[in-house]
Amino acid sequence: MGSIQSYLLEILLRVRRVFTSSQKEELDIAKERAETLSVSTSFARFGGVGCSPISANGVPAEWIVPAGPTSERSILFIHGGTFYAGSIASHRPLAANIAVAAGTRALIIDYRLSPEHPYPAGLEDVITAYHWLREMVSAKEIAVASDSAGGALTLGLLLSLRDGSEALPACAVCLSPATDLTLEGETWRTNRKRDIMLEYWKMVKGLEIYLCDTDPRNPMASPFHANLKGFPPMLMQVGSEEMLLSDSTRFGEKARMAGVDVTVDVWERMQHEWQFAKGFLPEADRAVRQIGNFIKSHWASDSNPLNPV
Repeated sequence: MGSIQSYLLEILLRVRRVFTSSQKEELDIAKERAETLSVSTSFARFGGVGCSPISANGVPAEWIVPAGPTSERSILFIHGGTFYAGSIASHRPLAANIAVAAGTRALIIDYRLSPEHPYPAGLEDVITAYHWLREMVSAKEIAVASDSAGGALTLGLLLSLRDGSEALPACAVCLSPATDLTLEGETWRTNRKRDIMLEYWKMVKGLEIYLCDTDPRNPMASPFHANLKGFPPMLMQVGSEEMLLSDSTRFGEKARMAGVDVTVDVWERMQHEWQFAKGFLPEADRAVRQIGNFIKSHWASDSNPLNPV
């Protein structure tokens, strides 16, 4: 049974859906980007962090550093937004809360978005940022965290590193990741009316402008179709009401069969991106705490102290 706050939030989101849903099914990119920023910062409850813009080998980025002593350990945070929306500004609250929960700094990046920059531009930026981070710290001191479309980019990064015989991060966290861009998972059909955060037609059109002529079964874009052997320990959180639910459960099953240490945690009655509501939603508080504990449990046992950036 969900919390009282979760029922109140669901009512609020359903009312919002009535006023924001378009019947024309025409994707307005500027409007979508503004809406993503507005919704993502509605519960911008975080504090005790310092934020410093930086360039990660040409990729716009920002260090988010919790107050007090930290270490060289770093979280590379890859935001979501259906590949055409999302930014450092929209996802700073989530990245900051995860950084605080894990007790370490986070690097959040602004990768290139479609339609201006379709696949593989965003993935290339993620790989560039990881290599930049590796110039400062070892792979065992890096965790990668992401949400939604950022999950596909995170998994694409892991695939690229593994296939290139490069050191993989200590662990990865994917919140409601998009793992199969064919949208063939069963909950894209069964949860279409239950999901009040995502609209199916927007996902279809968003993937069209992101993939262009790329096969949606290309493993680098659609990691569900990859060989997952050798991936690092992973945590996936997903809500039971999401269309993306089967993207997590199917990927988790395949990863386990490949010998990957993966936890897929399905949260009952939760909608897409409920973790943003930390400070209001008890389920979000618990989810972020779980993420922090997972990351801390997979760090190397030793790490050099580092002054805040």
